[in-house]
Amino acid sequence: MIKKAWYKEGVVYQIYPRSFKDSNGDGIGDLRGIIEKVPYLKSLGVSIVWLSPVYQSPNDDNGYDISDYKAIHPDFGTMSDMDELIEVLHKVDIKIVMDLVVNHTSDEHEWFQKSVNREPGYEDFYHWKKNKGNWSSFFGGEAWTYHEIRKEYYLHLFSKKQPDLNWDKLEVREAVKDIVKYWLDKGIDGFRCDVINLIGKEDGLPNGKFSLILRGREHYLNHPKSHRYLQELAKDVLNQYDCFTVGETGFTTPEIACLYQKEDLRELDMMFQFEHMAADNHFVKWFPKKFKPMNLKKPLSKWQNGLNGKGWNTLYLENHDQTRSVSRFGHPDWYSESAKMLATMLYFQQGTPFIYQGQEIGMTNANFTELSDYKDIESLNIYQLARKKLLYSHRKTMKLLSIASRDNARTPMQWDDTADGGFGSDRPWLKVNPNNVTINVKNNLRDEDSILKYYQKIIQLRKQYPIIVYGDYQDLHFKDKNLYLYQRTYNEESMIVICNFSKKFITIPDDIDLTGYIKILSNTASEERLLSPYEARVYYKESTKKA
Repeated sequence: MIKKAWYKEGVVYQIYPRSFKDSNGDGIGDLRGIIEKVPYLKSLGVSIVWLSPVYQSPNDDNGYDISDYKAIHPDFGTMSDMDELIEVLHKVDIKIVMDLVVNHTSDEHEWFQKSVNREPGYEDFYHWKKNKGNWSSFFGGEAWTYHEIRKEYYLHLFSKKQPDLNWDKLEVREAVKDIVKYWLDKGIDGFRCDVINLIGKEDGLPNGKFSLILRGREHYLNHPKSHRYLQELAKDVLNQYDCFTVGETGFTTPEIACLYQKEDLRELDMMFQFEHMAADNHFVKWFPKKFKPMNLKKPLSKWQNGLNGKGWNTLYLENHDQTRSVSRFGHPDWYSESAKMLATMLYFQQGTPFIYQGQEIGMTNANFTELSDYKDIESLNIYQLARKKLLYSHRKTMKLLSIASRDNARTPMQWDDTADGGFGSDRPWLKVNPNNVTINVKNNLRDEDSILKYYQKIIQLRKQYPIIVYGDYQDLHFKDKNLYLYQRTYNEESMIVICNFSKKFITIPDDIDLTGYIKILSNTASEERLLSPYEARVYYKESTKKA
């Protein structure tokens, strides 16, 4: 029997503050803008908000390079605004989760400056080497940079302005615990732990084996040390609060996930895995391939079956690092149907749903045509790498950015059809997607058949039927390349989810017996057993004991 918890029954809405709502017209979304939109969040039905970083930061990586964990960046407002946001959300029964970015800090953090100058207690707060290692960075290029003052190389698995903390040092772990406690005492309800499975590094930081991507990863990915560090954090701080953690954990398997999610240790309550994010690429998003539904079905099914009764899944298709799902996995000729079908396919599985801002109205990729339109450091680094090292043409590289750049998910939220999309500024930090003329919250709210209204129905059904949250998962007709069918069972209740992942008309297989079931959701009206292109249906049958 699965242990019940509020974070399992909740629905999370991720806000990327810079792009959500600008309250003062400076072109940057802010905390007061979020406060203004709390009624919208409540009407959508979500019960948890995940707030991407709003800490003090030089913004080399849009806030994921933190220079002060206990201060709010002036772009977003003040600590008083943050306190008010927590209070306002809690008043309408919405919990709030913050990003915890502690694999690395900004190079402008006080700790790093002290480490550079070898101040007592801080000399080995970060990873330093006299001789350059050969590890590579997630953002392209080398992961070691020489510092002229210290006369040594420091490790940065991401930007050179994001030096990695040395978790082997007790003082580092104590400093992290202090940060976590500070925010929990303010009323934060949990954390999304950024790249948390990278915090443990092999002693001596040895050179990595030859690899075309991420050389050195065998020395830090899911290192055994990470488990010890997370157990210590849970024991000393997290277990003292009614909170939850979700870890961003790339390069994991269900077996590894179960190690992180052991109930008696509680290192992480749930995890973001990325296998299904390779459904349209060759393992890395910068090497795209044609999308096939089976490439999405296989990893989703693998994780559903792998964690069933052992751990807890996160149900997501989008976030601030992933491009828009309807552009990736949907079909432009069946835009609305495919957006609704994707939501049905995903959010009736076992796990906690994560909705990324704009996903609920079907926001699409921006497809910028000018390099100057892009602001994302990863994208700009990849552009240079592709042009200089891979000898890609400008046109080919721009096509690649239009498919895979993180900025596709970071364009301002489309509230209405005005020039700035209702974001609140004539000159937003990132261009508004011009299709906001048709795709926006205002239009969705007045259309009873909109994608937004469909999301509201799904969220309401999750609250109404415990089987959606806690039911077991079983694939049906798994080898079918066009249909995604699965069954949920709970306390002798049953639910069948049927999704047509194609532009064909398809008949429901004869052995799918729907006798006694009622259809509780569908994204289109069609014949009894004939599915329209990208149609989705959900059927429910109550227990015979209830009947």
